[in-house]
Amino acid sequence: MIDADGTATLELALEQHRTELTGYCYRMLGSPFEAEDAVQDTMVRAWRGYDKFEGRAALRSWLYRIATNVCLDMLGGKERKARPTDFTTVGSASDPSLATHPENTWLAPTPDHKVLVGGDPADVVVARDSVRLAFVAALHHLPARQRAVLILREVLAWPAADVAELLDTSVASVNSALQRARATLAAADVAATDLEEPDDEAQRVLLAKYVKAFETYDLESLAALLHEDVTLSMPPFELWLRGADEIRTWMLGTGNGCRGSRLVPVVAANGTPAFGQYRPAGPGRYEPWALQVIEIADGRIVGLNSFLDTDQLFPLFGLPPHLEDED
Repeated sequence: MIDADGTATLELALEQHRTELTGYCYRMLGSPFEAEDAVQDTMVRAWRGYDKFEGRAALRSWLYRIATNVCLDMLGGKERKARPTDFTTVGSASDPSLATHPENTWLAPTPDHKVLVGGDPADVVVARDSVRLAFVAALHHLPARQRAVLILREVLAWPAADVAELLDTSVASVNSALQRARATLAAADVAATDLEEPDDEAQRVLLAKYVKAFETYDLESLAALLHEDVTLSMPPFELWLRGADEIRTWMLGTGNGCRGSRLVPVVAANGTPAFGQYRPAGPGRYEPWALQVIEIADGRIVGLNSFLDTDQLFPLFGLPPHLEDED
């Protein structure tokens, strides 16, 4: 049995690993909510099994073993998390198909502070890169055990022998799984995204221009900020669009309800800038519409990702339930 002092010590020891475990489970599961559930289950299992642990391995390694088993159980028989680009070919703004899928179909964004641990700047950049939407979506093209191997070996830099022990398999099997996983990710051709610090001057200027253009609905100025291959997606709609002209057509047509919106910056999501979008809901009042995750490369916006599940995402990102104009 653990006495009171031991209980406090164990709680502290477990909590020190919560953020990095949440990042691991998020990469595995593609949902911040499922990741939090997985980590909580991991902590409960660790608490209940601590008497049997007896320090035979490092606590961190033991927790990762538990978390991996929890994630593999949760993934059993489930389809992978997806982005709209995984479902259909590029759509048309002039003739849009507005078919939807349940929210648990989609890869969902996560606040950086929930999944990234501070430390060496170079390590932080690698960690941020590994939670980008495009990278996590690519991970979900892998079978679950391959996914675990790639994350543990490539993202967390675990030795092959340690991964083999965690997964109860051989080093040869780990190396083979890693080779297949690398080949799958290479075929996915994950596009690069700028991972500038939030106070990077060039990025701040770009985002300020974006906010002004979006809020004033100045679509010519907005188009000037977009890369020629920019994409727009809006889960739970499977529709996605490519190109500034298509996005402009959409925003003047079906998406015209966004005119007059307000954008509220939030902590970074998946290593990139994000905003809460509120649409007009009457005189001086605005209601939640989307969490926008902005992907940037080479000084231009390459991805506009609007997640419409505001009931879950706005509280997660600390956004208010509505906005009102100041008197």
